[in-house]
Amino acid sequence: MRNRIAFAAVVSAAFLLALTGCGGDTEKVNVTKSDAKPEPTPTPTPEADSRTTFAIGETADIDDEPNDISFSATVIAYSQPVKGPQAPTEDLGGDVWATAEVKVCNVEGETFTVSQFPWSLAYGDGTRVEVSGLNGGDLPKPEFPTNDVSVKPDRCVRGKIPFPVRSDARPQYIVYAPDALDEPLEWTVPAP
Repeated sequence: MRNRIAFAAVVSAAFLLALTGCGGDTEKVNVTKSDAKPEPTPTPTPEADSRTTFAIGETADIDDEPNDISFSATVIAYSQPVKGPQAPTEDLGGDVWATAEVKVCNVEGETFTVSQFPWSLAYGDGTRVEVSGLNGGDLPKPEFPTNDVSVKPDRCVRGKIPFPVRSDARPQYIVYAPDALDEPLEWTVPAP
């Protein structure tokens, strides 16, 4: 160890002599030792806007640049089973009703329209349950509009979307896939 220190001292002295003998003018050279470690380069973190999967209650912020619109979507709650007018018929594909309570807000930009139809339920086996298109009567209230409804800037639309589902299965995700998105957004449905 002493040999290394002595060698380092000789090399340092030789370096200083070489620096002072390089020019006609004598210049003082100050060499200082720094124990400071270089700042680590921060690892970039993905932007929140790049996420496509959310927990129920979380809001997805969406920028639709081609249409000059910024909007948000939130799944507030998922309930299964819920009381409906009567159990769904076999042709609807379920034996009980479930609802997703959702909210879509126009944050900034032009007026746009919303409806139930971009929403669906995704199951672990790859099946999807689409909205039935039914409204009114004894379906759970408040209902999210089935027909296109305009949403002005700084306004929101909120309500429940009914789905005919099988009582023996629970979806993994509530999916939102409006035309403005390249990739659908998903909210994870928690276990009962």
